[in-house]
Amino acid sequence: MTKIKLCGLSRPCDIAAANTLKPEYIGFVFASKSRRYVSPEKAYELKRMLSKDIKAVGVFVNESVETVARLLDKNVIDIAQLHGEEDDNYIKNLRTLTDKPIIKAFCIRNKKDIIDAQNSTADYILLDSGAGTGTVFDWELIRNIRRAYFLAGGLGLNNIRKAINELHPFAVDVSSGIETNGVKDKEKMAEFIAAVREEEKL
Repeated sequence: MTKIKLCGLSRPCDIAAANTLKPEYIGFVFASKSRRYVSPEKAYELKRMLSKDIKAVGVFVNESVETVARLLDKNVIDIAQLHGEEDDNYIKNLRTLTDKPIIKAFCIRNKKDIIDAQNSTADYILLDSGAGTGTVFDWELIRNIRRAYFLAGGLGLNNIRKAINELHPFAVDVSSGIETNGVKDKEKMAEFIAAVREEEKL
């Protein structure tokens, strides 16, 4: 079954919608330059509202390992997603501070990016077009990848069925594709999840 991550949640109503819709993961963005940024304090309050069945992922860009580990160990988040220049040495250092899962995001532009992703020491990899750009990268580049991955980058109702049918990702990650006027839209969230679940039944 393709797992689903709804990323960039920032309001209590977003969490309430997620609790009803039951994605496997939701994401809190801790990158301060993002319009979807939430403070650790806000994330803590939102996490308390989140169903225990749903894992909270924290999205970081070049944050200190100490900060990431602290949010993991305080159970503000369950999984760390690294979306900056973090390398395997960074991941090694983070693992000395926490045993929680780590996702490393890769911007896919060429075959070298695929090789780097496949060789990552992170628990999971995420393949994207860029940090929150909302655009699709060339899926031809990843058709022969030999590792399970989260697929991100411009996913929405217009292409999610094709993505699942052709690429068979471990999980799909959506943010801008479930927004209206820059905020999460419960109806779009529901439609996206329904599209994923229905496609798997065919």
